[in-house]
Amino acid sequence: MADAPVSLSFPDGSIKEFTSGTTGRQIAEGISKSLSKKSVAISLNDELQDLADPIVSNGSIEIVTRDDPRALELIRHDAAHVMAEAVQELFPGTQVTIGPVIENGFYYDFARNEPFTPEDLPKIEKKMREIIQRNRPFEKSFWSREKAREVFAAKGENYKLELIDAIPDGEDLKIYSQGDWFDLCRGPHMASTGQVGTAFKLMSIAGAYWRGDSDNAMLTRIYGTAWADQKQLDAYITMREEAEKRDHRKLGREMDLFHFQEEGPGVVFWHPKGWTLFSVLIDYMRRRQQEAGYLEVNTPQILDRAMWEASGHWEKYHENMFITETEDERVFAIKPMNCPGHVQIFKNGLRSYRELPLKLAEFGNVMRYEPSGALHGLMRVRAFTQDDAHVFCMENQITEESLKINDLILSIYEDFGFTDVHIKFSDRPEKRIGADEFWDKAEDALREAIDASGKEWTLNPGEGAFYGPKLEYVLRDAIGRDWQCGTNQVDMMLPERLDAFYIDSNSDKVRPVMLHRAMFGSLERFLGILIEHHAGHFPLWLAPLQVVVATITSDADEYGEQVAARLKAQGLRVETDFRNEKINYKVREHSLAKVPVIVVCGMREAEEGTVNIRRLGSRNQTSMTLVEATKLLADEAIPPDVRRKM
Repeated sequence: MADAPVSLSFPDGSIKEFTSGTTGRQIAEGISKSLSKKSVAISLNDELQDLADPIVSNGSIEIVTRDDPRALELIRHDAAHVMAEAVQELFPGTQVTIGPVIENGFYYDFARNEPFTPEDLPKIEKKMREIIQRNRPFEKSFWSREKAREVFAAKGENYKLELIDAIPDGEDLKIYSQGDWFDLCRGPHMASTGQVGTAFKLMSIAGAYWRGDSDNAMLTRIYGTAWADQKQLDAYITMREEAEKRDHRKLGREMDLFHFQEEGPGVVFWHPKGWTLFSVLIDYMRRRQQEAGYLEVNTPQILDRAMWEASGHWEKYHENMFITETEDERVFAIKPMNCPGHVQIFKNGLRSYRELPLKLAEFGNVMRYEPSGALHGLMRVRAFTQDDAHVFCMENQITEESLKINDLILSIYEDFGFTDVHIKFSDRPEKRIGADEFWDKAEDALREAIDASGKEWTLNPGEGAFYGPKLEYVLRDAIGRDWQCGTNQVDMMLPERLDAFYIDSNSDKVRPVMLHRAMFGSLERFLGILIEHHAGHFPLWLAPLQVVVATITSDADEYGEQVAARLKAQGLRVETDFRNEKINYKVREHSLAKVPVIVVCGMREAEEGTVNIRRLGSRNQTSMTLVEATKLLADEAIPPDVRRKM
């Protein structure tokens, strides 16, 4: 008896029937020859599959061409396979391990007695181009576990044997070949190596432990990037070069803001200018929070294990906590977050519904253990400060308070120069706590808030916290990179676990809803993002050092002191440079340190009561009276939130 036909719906709304087992390639050929040549995969029920896969069930289908955004992941995946083949052709005896697609590219980890060097990358790229030119088809086959072990053992691929053993029993072992070369892979792949194209580049080499475990062997990881065309590749390379110039670690040294050292891995040594910048952030946020009705608190750095067990953090976050045991055998943990402490403040005394919403904010110092390999300047540290807040409210206040949080976050980002902000709505994950009734209420309330804001948002399915849905705020910086910073998370679970309640209008005990809210997130990380976004060229109100008064000759030093004193009296952050150096030398040095304004004084200026103002990034200078300059700079240095109230 013949198989029943399959019914497939197309993007234009049409529905067609095909013989069971028809492939995506055959369907593309049936539509048009030109489509068949451009196609690289199919999307069946929103899942990418090989063109050669037989279709045996009903569903929705799309033919994916190489210029489709969804094809970019395939291009990178295939490029990784091509790179692995190139490496093994050039360096026989090298073992391949894993080679996933990552953001903006791909990598492969290799086991080789002699590590690769940067000089090897051009050779590998050249061989990759040869393999792409061969245009060999990607062909999928299924092997038994026994055959796979036998073949890879014969090749000396010991790491592949470990991967094979890790595949659950009963799961297919897929092998993708491109000519004589093959690898264990889940797929999918495009039709042939030729479809990878030539818009790729190998970027760097790094060490990586097998399976990320420092007890295992060290492998060599080769990173690459691949794009649909040369224009996209060139744009990415340009962005990388610009990112290197803006690297906050480099600028942090040049601006004398902070440093790191081995004795304190993942913790920041703030220099005076860096701490000034940090303090400007806190002062700004403190003003904004006070205006929005938040009450600032401070909770202990260290709490007994029992508190973390009650909150659930011990079970779910234990590996990331710094733990100590005292002589009386009590176990304590340095706080990785502020939430339990804020609940204790809420619980201290009987709360009425009339007090809600109660907004508790803290610049909380927290510590989280991050693997040493994950540390990255200010962007990934072990000790950091959160602009953390928790809004305790009633269920019917979730929407209103979430809308207020949303508007406050967006206003703050705009003040710091971030106008391109993307909002993600993350709903219930597969593993979660709480009844569906709670999740329905929480998700509906958050969705209502974000809709009421009038801002566009996208769904981030299944990425909510285990205790509740959340909104995530993603900033796009000056060179097009995205940074997830602020969050607003709805939590009905922690008040339950820690027995928090308020008395409602009927004199009944009711659990509050807890909104976990952060706007900067980590102040350290936000500062790193700020430095790179502005390339160190901060607006005057934000700059840690706003003005340097530099004299041309020592005869003008006394006038220079008067100028500096006048500017300081207006609240400006000022330093003087009266060194016996040429003025051009001084200007270059302070420009490298990204000082926004250099006020130059000579004897002529002293006699006339004037100054010359030089702006960072400009070779021009403006002459004006000291009175005019003081008024101009003092006005420019007013923070944007203060200016709005004037």
